[in-house]
Amino acid sequence: MDWQRYTLVGGIAAVLLALVYQWNAFKEQHTPALDQKTVVHHQAGDAAPLPGQPAGDSGELPEEGAVPEVGASAQPKLITVNTDTLSLLIDPNGGDIVKVALRKYYEKINTPDRPLILLNQTRSHTYISKSGLVGGQGNCSAGRPLFESDANEYALQEGKDTLTVDLKQTQGGIGFTKRFTFTRGNYLINVSYLVDNGRNKPLLAGICGEIIRDSLEPPVDVGIGVSPFLGAALHTSEENYFKQDFEDIAKNPTTESIQGGWVAMVQHYFLSAWIPNQEERNTFNLRPIGNGLYSLGFTSPQLRIEPGQQGAIEASFYVGPKDVFTLEKISPYLDLTVDYGWLWWLAKPMFRVLNWIHEHIVENWGWSIILLTVFIKALLFPLSAAGLRSMARMRKFAPQMKKLQEQYKDNRQKLAEETMKLYRREKINPVGGCLPILLQMPVFIGLYWMLMETVELRHAPWILWIHDLSVKDPYFILPVVMGATMWLMQKLSPQPTDPTQARIMQLMPVMMTFFFLWFPAGLVLYWIANNLISIAQTWFINRQVEAAGK
Repeated sequence: MDWQRYTLVGGIAAVLLALVYQWNAFKEQHTPALDQKTVVHHQAGDAAPLPGQPAGDSGELPEEGAVPEVGASAQPKLITVNTDTLSLLIDPNGGDIVKVALRKYYEKINTPDRPLILLNQTRSHTYISKSGLVGGQGNCSAGRPLFESDANEYALQEGKDTLTVDLKQTQGGIGFTKRFTFTRGNYLINVSYLVDNGRNKPLLAGICGEIIRDSLEPPVDVGIGVSPFLGAALHTSEENYFKQDFEDIAKNPTTESIQGGWVAMVQHYFLSAWIPNQEERNTFNLRPIGNGLYSLGFTSPQLRIEPGQQGAIEASFYVGPKDVFTLEKISPYLDLTVDYGWLWWLAKPMFRVLNWIHEHIVENWGWSIILLTVFIKALLFPLSAAGLRSMARMRKFAPQMKKLQEQYKDNRQKLAEETMKLYRREKINPVGGCLPILLQMPVFIGLYWMLMETVELRHAPWILWIHDLSVKDPYFILPVVMGATMWLMQKLSPQPTDPTQARIMQLMPVMMTFFFLWFPAGLVLYWIANNLISIAQTWFINRQVEAAGK
């Protein structure tokens, strides 16, 4: 029955090889520092009408209190906003966010003076956020008004928790204030429109938000594998987490109307998302808009503002890391953009335990991974102990097994019968040795996706030469150590009597070492800790079985 255990080991090797081809080393965005010169203004005409919009519709509000169309204007100076978490550039034409740098995240681990730029608009790349007021069939990109502001630079001051940036415009007797509200320590921006209807007609308006992006993949570091998901995601009436890549959006544009909801642009570790009023029924769209660009947006229900009255419409825009605890507070199911794959039910609690260890026991993610491994092994020990005892008995009676094989080498049926008699007499479960390996497979795969999606591990050091647990060991020391621990585990396990199987098992540590060369250091660290604990458990069980047999 050795073949069953070795088939499982081979299965793990196959799974590891598949995971290697899914892992991609860090994706670094090699874009310049926040500089107005790098921003190219996005013209309103670049965007296509919303689905269902009549041809020629300019996107203005209904005739009953319509907002006058604003013609093209000269490119104004961009507005700079700095908080403790964000650096932004806002285009007064429409009040669009055309560049965002995340001040607490670096482009590379060795460039702390270069914050990671998430949103940006250059001649070769577009990733921006728009918002505006529209009628029922309006276009969020059409008729971009030119706003005025009191200053060109804003900064969150020491001792202040919020920063407000007001952009103002008056057209046809209607006063508009587009207000951005930033909060200290937060990546969520409140975007509100304050409307003063000075006309003699009622005004109908809804707020729209839109993320416009091309399909350009961020530059990647050298590594093996395909990129993590890059594309759109939203909450629908049928799926809590529905995602489409750009190719799928081009073939199958999506329109969804739902209570609350959100729409997001997702990439490795980071996202941007529009979150409208959760008490209203909003309409969401994922669509191509030409010129290699894609639009992810929403439109809210219309608000009626009577003559001489004031009204306010608002939504929220998130631009930052995929932090589970932050996202789950913003909107239902937004935290699912941290995609743990089909083993999410295993990966999610593992992350919460890992995070608890990091917060309450040791503030080092490497040591936290080791303690998580200890916790998992202790939790699974009652189940794996039976398998380890079965392996220990097989190791103890290996000489008798070999004798039977020599005695019945020409009679396979008789060999099988005598082998099963030996198993029954000595209470050996031939399949029991597979259990420890079988238990490790889902845990390993779940942990792989958990580490891959956990932004907290990005640029997180352990000790000595390990400065980033989310990428491979630069000197391949951990994979070699892992291979050595696997070789030692083999010495404690029953050896296959078949010469071919024995040679395959001798090569297994070498093969696994090669696979692990490209895995993130955090995952290799888990496997080393797992092997060391397994070695201790196996040695302990072997001693127990040997003592019981004396």
